[in-house]
Amino acid sequence: MPMTATTPEWTREYDVIVAGSGAGGVTGTYTAAREGLSVLMVEASDKFGGTTAYSGGGGMWFPCNPALLRAGAEDSVDDALTYYRAVVGDRTPVELQETYVRGGAPLIEYLETDANLEFVPLPWPDYYGKAPKAKLDGMRHTMPNPLPVADAPEYKDLVRGPLDVDRHGADTPNDMYIGGRALIARFLKAIAAYDNATTQLGSPLVDLVIDDGAVVGAIIEVDGKREAIRARRGVLLASGGFEGNDAMRAEFGVPGVARDTMGPATNQGLAHRAGINAGADVDLMDQAWWSPGLTHPDGRSAFALWFTGGIFVNQDGKRFVNESAPYDRLGRDVLRQVDDGTATLPFWMIYDDKEGEVPPIKAANFEFYPTQDYRDAGLWHTADTLEELAAKIGVPADALAATVARFNEQVPTGVDPDFGRGDEAYDRAFSGGEPPLVTIDQGPFHAAAFGVSDLGTKGGLKTDVAGNVLRADGTAIPGLYAAGNTMAAPSGTAYPGGGNPIGTSMLFSHLAVRDLAARA
Repeated sequence: MPMTATTPEWTREYDVIVAGSGAGGVTGTYTAAREGLSVLMVEASDKFGGTTAYSGGGGMWFPCNPALLRAGAEDSVDDALTYYRAVVGDRTPVELQETYVRGGAPLIEYLETDANLEFVPLPWPDYYGKAPKAKLDGMRHTMPNPLPVADAPEYKDLVRGPLDVDRHGADTPNDMYIGGRALIARFLKAIAAYDNATTQLGSPLVDLVIDDGAVVGAIIEVDGKREAIRARRGVLLASGGFEGNDAMRAEFGVPGVARDTMGPATNQGLAHRAGINAGADVDLMDQAWWSPGLTHPDGRSAFALWFTGGIFVNQDGKRFVNESAPYDRLGRDVLRQVDDGTATLPFWMIYDDKEGEVPPIKAANFEFYPTQDYRDAGLWHTADTLEELAAKIGVPADALAATVARFNEQVPTGVDPDFGRGDEAYDRAFSGGEPPLVTIDQGPFHAAAFGVSDLGTKGGLKTDVAGNVLRADGTAIPGLYAAGNTMAAPSGTAYPGGGNPIGTSMLFSHLAVRDLAARA
C-alpha cells in the first residue's frame, strides 16, 4: 500500500519525479527542465531508453507536423482524426483520441526549437488502408534524424540496444545512433543542457507517497535500499508496460509469455502497481501491441516483419491469415484463432529455396543465429518435397500440398481471394507496391516455426487529456500522472499506424508536465 507523508524522511526533493527513460520519460524530463522545474528522471535498468531504444525506426504518428509539412505532405488534422476515430471507435474516450491526433504537430514544433532535436519523415502507410481518410503514402509518420555517435559519445554505452547487443552480445555501434536510440540520445543531450535536471539509472520507482489523497513523493530503490524523494509538483509514471512480468500477464489475461516480448526485462509493472495502490482506475489491461514472432534457438519468438516470400500454415497444413498484414492485426488474428482452436502454436512459415534456407524475412530485428542452431532446436526444417516437409512439422501432407498449389495458382493473378494479401497499401510496402505474392515452387522446401511476440502491454492507468491519473469515480489523483504504456492507450484495441506507441508516450508525458507546471 502507498505510504503516507508522515512515514518517510525525505532525502531529496524536486518539483517533478519522472519514472522511466523511454520516449515518454525523456520527453517529460526535457519538458520539465525547459519549463524551469527541477526534475529527477529515474530508470529501473542500467541503460536509458526502455523499449523505445529497441525500435528500428523510433517513429511517431504525428499528422501534419512540421517535419512532414517541410517534405510536402498533403493532409489535414481533421482527416487524420476521421481516420483515427474510424479505426479506434468508441473503445476509448473521444477527447483522448482527439488530444492525441491534434497534439503531435504542436509537440514537434515545440521540440524543434531545440537544435538537439531534429525530426524527418519516415513514410509508413497507415495500418487500416481501407478506413476513411487513411493515408497510404505514409506521410503521417516521423522519425528522429540519426545522430553521429561522435556528437554524443558519452551516451554510447548508456543507451539501451540495439537488440543484437542485448541478445547476442554484439558490440555497441560506434558510428550512428539510429531509430529509437537516436531519439533517446538526442533527448539525453538536450536534457544535459539544463542544470535543473537529474537522471539516475538502476533506480526503480517501487511506491508512491500519499498525503491526504495526493501524491507528494516516490519511493525509489537503489541496490536494495529504499529512498523517499519528495515531488513538490507531481510524479509522472512513464516506465513502460508489465510485459516482462508473467504473474501480471496471467492476472490480467494478457496472452503469451514474458520470454517473447520485445520490452526490456525490467518492465515489470511496478509503476502500474504503485498507481493502483494509490487508487488509480485501469483499462485495457489484457491488451498488448502484437506481432508475429520468428522463434529463435534461445526459445524466444521475436517480432519479425518484411516478408519477401512464404505463407503461414496452421496445424492442419492450411493457410489461415494474411501474412503481409500489419503486424498487430496479424498477431491479433493469430491469437483469435489460437483461442478458438483454429490454430495452435507454433505455426509455420512455408517457403522455397529462392533465397536459400534462411527464411525470407528482411527485418528480424536482430541477427540470425547460425542456421544449424535452428535445425538442432527443431525450428527449421528442409525436405525435397512438400509431403516430406509436412511429415517433419506434423501437418497433413495432402493438405499442405493442396494449400501451396492453390496459393501458387493465385500468384500470377496478383489477387489473394482467400485472405486478401496485398489488398492494402501496407501489405505492399515491402514489395515495391506490387502484390506480395511469390510462388513456392523451387525445391528444396523449408519450414520455420513462429509464435506470437509483443512490443509491450498497452493497458494501464486511466488518465484525462492532460495525463492526470483518474480514480474509478472519474476524479483525478492530485500529483499523479501517467503516459505511454503505463497509461491505458488512447488507441484502445487498435494499432492505427506505425509510431503510435512512441507518439502517445511522448505527447502525454509532455502534456502532463505542462499541466503540473501550470499548477501552484
